[in-house]
Amino acid sequence: MAYLGDTSPLFQANEIYIEEMYKRYQADPAAVDESWVAFFDGLDEEIDDLVTRDLGPSWQKRDTKVVGGRTDAGTSLSDALMEKDTASGNATLDALMSQLKNISAGPAAPAGQIRQATLDSIRALMLIRAYRMRGHLHATLDPLDLTDRGEHPELSPASYGFGDEDWDHSIFINYVLGLETATLREIVSICEQTYCGNIGVEFLHIQDPEEKAWIQERMESTLNRKDFTDLGRRTILDRLTQADVFETFLDKKYRGTKRFGLDGGEALVPLMEQIFKCGTEVGLEEVVLGMAHRGRLNVLANIMHKPYRAIFNEFAGGSANPEDVQGSGDVKYHLGTSADREFDGKKIHLSLTANPSHLEAVNTVVLGKVRAKQDQRGDADHSKVMGLLLHGDAAFIGQGIVAETFLLSQINGYKTGGTIHIATNNQIGFTTSPRYSRSSPYCSDMAKTVDAPVFHVNGDDPEACIHVARMAMEYRQRFKKDVVIDMWCYRRHGHNEGDEPKFTQPLMYDRIGTHPRTQEIYAKRLEDAGVIQPGEGKAIVDKHLSELEAEFESAKAYKPNKADWFEGKWAGLGLAAGDARRGETSVEENLLKEVGQALTSYPQNFNVHSKIVRQLKAKQKMFDSGEGIDWGTAEALAFGTLLCESTTIRLSGEDCKRGTFSHRHSVLIDQKDESEYIPLNNIRTGQARYEVIDSPLSEFGLLGYEYGYASAEPHSLVIWEAQFGDFANGAQVIIDQFVASGESKWLRMCGLVMLLPHGFEGQGPEHSSARLERYLQLSAEDNWQICNITSPANYFHALRRQVRRDFRKPLIVMSPKSLLRHKRCVSKLSEFSEQATFHRVLWDDAQFANTLAADKDIKRVVLCSGKVYYDLAEARDEAGIKDVYIMRLEQLYPFPDSALETELSRFLNAEVVWCQEEPENNGAWFFVDRRLEKVIGASGNKVCSRPRYVGRAEAASPATGSGGRHKIEQETLVKEAITLS
Repeated sequence: MAYLGDTSPLFQANEIYIEEMYKRYQADPAAVDESWVAFFDGLDEEIDDLVTRDLGPSWQKRDTKVVGGRTDAGTSLSDALMEKDTASGNATLDALMSQLKNISAGPAAPAGQIRQATLDSIRALMLIRAYRMRGHLHATLDPLDLTDRGEHPELSPASYGFGDEDWDHSIFINYVLGLETATLREIVSICEQTYCGNIGVEFLHIQDPEEKAWIQERMESTLNRKDFTDLGRRTILDRLTQADVFETFLDKKYRGTKRFGLDGGEALVPLMEQIFKCGTEVGLEEVVLGMAHRGRLNVLANIMHKPYRAIFNEFAGGSANPEDVQGSGDVKYHLGTSADREFDGKKIHLSLTANPSHLEAVNTVVLGKVRAKQDQRGDADHSKVMGLLLHGDAAFIGQGIVAETFLLSQINGYKTGGTIHIATNNQIGFTTSPRYSRSSPYCSDMAKTVDAPVFHVNGDDPEACIHVARMAMEYRQRFKKDVVIDMWCYRRHGHNEGDEPKFTQPLMYDRIGTHPRTQEIYAKRLEDAGVIQPGEGKAIVDKHLSELEAEFESAKAYKPNKADWFEGKWAGLGLAAGDARRGETSVEENLLKEVGQALTSYPQNFNVHSKIVRQLKAKQKMFDSGEGIDWGTAEALAFGTLLCESTTIRLSGEDCKRGTFSHRHSVLIDQKDESEYIPLNNIRTGQARYEVIDSPLSEFGLLGYEYGYASAEPHSLVIWEAQFGDFANGAQVIIDQFVASGESKWLRMCGLVMLLPHGFEGQGPEHSSARLERYLQLSAEDNWQICNITSPANYFHALRRQVRRDFRKPLIVMSPKSLLRHKRCVSKLSEFSEQATFHRVLWDDAQFANTLAADKDIKRVVLCSGKVYYDLAEARDEAGIKDVYIMRLEQLYPFPDSALETELSRFLNAEVVWCQEEPENNGAWFFVDRRLEKVIGASGNKVCSRPRYVGRAEAASPATGSGGRHKIEQETLVKEAITLS
């Protein structure tokens, strides 16, 4: 291989001449001598060959040609080579050749020698780039050494034209890897140490040059290792031992008891602590954690500092809460807690979110909590509060909610400044090996969709784990983006401690059976290095064992002294009590009109769509007359009055700004420049903030996010709206595991509102039913409120009461579609003020028009809920029927027994019919049947003991897809409900 050595007489005298020749060649090859054309042309062809070999055929498909180090599309060759100094300006081939000339002296050397030296430099750069791109494939990540790393051709010098004779020749590489020149042997050695040790890094998929340059600099400047003091190493050993001894102690005391221990991944504890320690150094004040069950008890004990005695007491059958606290509770490895930790004199607040065994379901719940806490702190740059998510390897790649979590990471309205993800990579999912559980090389590959860097690390090397933890924390704070740590480890006891893993992974567990524990490996490493004395590692183990034995004895008398659910932002709130629970929801008329003025106004130079202008004028007439307030206006009044009372509002979902049915128009769009104007944020000076967000097409992730936000911020009205109520079934895990049961299991209240468009209008199975029956089936223990509201004023009061009472419960609203513009579905302005309130049972509007018979002469009471009320009322009035009364259940849960009994006691001579438009096996019928029977009996009815069902027949699909058939079904059930037999 040719090399332009320090004493070579190359180019010094002719440098200016050569530069001029090269510039002429670039401008017009015919302007230079044929010998130079041959040189430069040959150089271009060889560069093309190298680039194509390295970047693949797709480079050629760009229809560009590399000329003088730059493509005709303007992409420099060094951009493709991904050199170290990306952010500061790449050295093109022009500059590379110039550097080659500058390090030489004397008269001109032969053109062939120049070409060879230049190509050798380029080949070396491409080899270095290959290590940056592919080095992780050769990294020693698997503690069990069961992974076949093989040989990757792109990491072989031979692939770039180097032979055995080239290993000790110097090559000019222009300070790449911190060197100006280096031998091939030195280059390979440095690359192996940096990219193929116990840390493997994936970062070249990132599009931002500055981010790539930062990561590259951090790794290459230290050979991807961190120097630790002896004190630092002893501290690591102590924390590692604490985690290890906790697991072995539990295994000894509760052998065979399911605990999902961290055995095999104990390095997670010092890794996490390094994140928090480093975080305090770069401005972090609070971290919200989410994790599944693997290692959760260790995190509770050694990260969150939950007392050992409390955990031991729970193993013995004790409760996590005092005996006088009601609730179902949950298993030990689902519980959460919070703690204040201190590192080097700086405090940081940690909160571990409780979650069920639905693995990744907690992810967006954590993000929502983070966003709420950032808003509370005024943390606009997202530097003070951060989310930390711990994943299992199989769940990380296998659960779709992970993709939804990454989806939200950089979207306005949802981004939190980056989440640190840690995959506790056990290299197995329950009993399924990775080769059967994913189609990608790594469990972390989903992260590449958002350009997140991935640090793979060997869990048996605690120092490497701590090094990547620091890099991850610093990267997150600097670039405010997600970052992933993939910590390779193993499960020493199988899926749980009662499992026999050799049923399915005999070879892996043969290896695990002889593999030393991580603590033993590291203790020996420190002994060999002279950091600790021989036997000192065992002494540290004994110290922690002694501490645990003392805690174990104390656990026998341990009793929790309080529950923590009314602390912090929840102070002043309490348990729900009473029956009506109306709250103070009415508003003075002058405030309603002030909000109305803002809702119907916009800046003079703002170009509003003509149709919306007509709508705004119609709204103004509503406020002028005090009549005809429709659904969308009632909602806006609820929002506006709360904002004026200093209550912030967050509304998100698909198409929320306009509203799926063009009924809301919270955000006005200028028709010329698409700028935005939000009337609700322009009511008065000093009002609270209204945030309305058009969400991505996600239900599972988004509902989890808003649940998390509402759980952390009880003093905001937080609403998630489904595009159609049917679509909420995509978020059923969040509904089942968090919204419906969070208070009972974890003593965590939440005031989230879910708006679910519902109503049978001939739009087919996927656009009719919000599956009311599912929510009613989950209703128990006063866990939430289920409403199917028909009055705009009642909707106004339902929204306001969410934040005008001293407790919080989720509210599920079967919200309307056709009723948004129904001529009868309107309210008077007086129904929003004058001590008005929410009504769980609503009367028949016809009674105020004196078109019905006296109560004693009513022969049938039709009970119903939702939109079908208006269908029934119209049909009855058209038929001139006087002795059928239609009563509405606006709230189905908690069931309004006393209010309904009072109303039904007016009609002692009437039969009672329950009418619904849903099929008999759907809707509210199975829920209200026996409850209505009980209320009818208590009302003193003389002719009826139980209700009769009127509605659609049982069906597997919630609605027909035929508009004609829908119409016949609807007319039939309405006629049957109002026609006396």
